[in-house]
Amino acid sequence: MYFLFKRALDMFFSAIGLIVLFPLLAIFAIAIKIDSNGPVIFKQKRLGRNGTEFDMYKFRTMVVNAESKGTGLFNYDNDPRVTRVGRFLRETSIDELPQLINVIKGEMSLVGPRPPVKNELGDYNLLNARYKKRFEVLPGITGLAQVSGRNELPWDEKINYDNQYVEMVKKNGLFVDIKILLLTIINVFRKKDIYEKKVSSDINDEESAKIAALEVISKAQEKESGSDL
Repeated sequence: MYFLFKRALDMFFSAIGLIVLFPLLAIFAIAIKIDSNGPVIFKQKRLGRNGTEFDMYKFRTMVVNAESKGTGLFNYDNDPRVTRVGRFLRETSIDELPQLINVIKGEMSLVGPRPPVKNELGDYNLLNARYKKRFEVLPGITGLAQVSGRNELPWDEKINYDNQYVEMVKKNGLFVDIKILLLTIINVFRKKDIYEKKVSSDINDEESAKIAALEVISKAQEKESGSDL
C-alpha cells in the first residue's frame, strides 16, 4: 500500500512542480545556453531499482565532456569545470529539477537513495549484499544520506544511510519521506554539503579523485564475512 501511495504522490507533486516551475526552468535553460556551449540538459546513465539502467536528467552545470576531464565524477570546491550559471544551479539544487521527469516516468521517486552513475560502484552483479540492498527501492531526487551529509559523506557512509532508509520506510512509510523532504528544503536554503571532501589536503584534486574512485569500487565489491561469493 505504501508504494501505491508513494507513486501517486510522486506523480502528483512532480506534475504540479513542472507546471508551476516551468517559467523558471525556461529562464535557467536560456541562461545555461547563453553562458556556455553545449546542451541545456545533461543526460547520464544511472542505476535504478534492481540495477536497471536509465538516463537521469539534470541541467548542465559543467563544460561539455566534463566527466573525462579533471576529477571525473568527483566535484570539489572551486572545480574549474563548473560554469558560472552552473555554480548557482548547484548551490541552489535547481540543477536537479529536471529529474521530476524521471519521477513521472517511474524511473525515480522524490525520495530514495541517490542513483549512482553506471559503473561508479563497479559491476552491479559483483556488488556485495550491503551495497546492493539500497537498490531494493526506487532511487530519489533526495534521500536520507542527502539530508545527513550529502556530498561530504564518503560512499561507504552513504550506503549506511541508504540501507537505513530502506528499513525505515518498511516501518513508518510516508512519514519518513515527508520528513526527508522538509529537511531537504531546509538544507537547500542553507546551501549545506554541496561539495565532496578530498581524501587528503596534501594531494591535488585529480589524485584525490583517483584514490576515492578506486576505494569506492573496492568496498562495494569487497567479499563479506561468511559469504561464499
